[in-house]
Amino acid sequence: MANFLITGGTGMVGSALTKQLIQSGHEVVILTRRARRSDHPLIQYKSWDPSQNQLDETAIRTADYIVHLAGANVAEKRWTVNRKQEILESRVRSGEFLVESLKKIPNRVKAVLGASAQGWYGADPLIPNPNPFVETDPAHSDFLGSTCQSWEQSLQPLSSMGIRLIQLRIGIVLSTSGGALAEFIKPVRLGISPILGNGKQVISWIHLDDLTRLIEWTLLNESVSGIYNAAAPNPVSNRSLMRVLSRAYRRPFIPVPVPAFFLQLILGEMSIEVLKSTTMSVAKIQQAGFSFQFPRIEEALNDLLKK
Repeated sequence: MANFLITGGTGMVGSALTKQLIQSGHEVVILTRRARRSDHPLIQYKSWDPSQNQLDETAIRTADYIVHLAGANVAEKRWTVNRKQEILESRVRSGEFLVESLKKIPNRVKAVLGASAQGWYGADPLIPNPNPFVETDPAHSDFLGSTCQSWEQSLQPLSSMGIRLIQLRIGIVLSTSGGALAEFIKPVRLGISPILGNGKQVISWIHLDDLTRLIEWTLLNESVSGIYNAAAPNPVSNRSLMRVLSRAYRRPFIPVPVPAFFLQLILGEMSIEVLKSTTMSVAKIQQAGFSFQFPRIEEALNDLLKK
């Protein structure tokens, strides 16, 4: 049994990861701005606020592994200048504060995992892309690319501190409890399949359960370190996703185009990401030995819709 410390542990991924870890018999400490008493013997909540340099030091002292998920939700609000600054600072400052805390507080931490994102990469030069993005490709110069670069760099000092560092560039996480899939389900239930732009853009996705398994596996596997793309090995287009989702719900596939200009009007700069095609290679994590439980979209959706 190990002690896992999670920042951002109350979100969709953090909550699922907590469930995964306690099922494996591990202890979980969740860092949150509003610490509270837990009703589960393997879960504790402890306080932290990176913006105020505030942290319950016992959380660091007792941790074996740290999962850093904290950061403002990228898709929650329109990208105003202030919101973009909040997205960047929430990730970079929390990462820097975590590093500072590990330098200052005596600890036994073996490994830290940072949750980065597919936003590191730009758009596919061709669709389909014969050369999917790999971990050595440079960061794109747009907002999310530069944010991911600063995000990953905030944790980089850990490598020189003797702490194994893992960075996952996570694709679109599929879950019925939140995220993009939950929004797509609403119209599909009514027999409508929204096609964003031309629908050809490739989605590098991952089932929530595979992501939580991957996080646990990488941390416990001492041979794993560095940067890995975290997505299923079989990405799909927006149109294909909607077709499979309609079939899973036993609804007719009635595509309803949502023009790019309309998305730009509603979402502003964020529409670039909605319409962007990003194909990531996951050969590196597979070669390291990880096996996906849900490698294909049909299997993933069939499982998710049963829950």
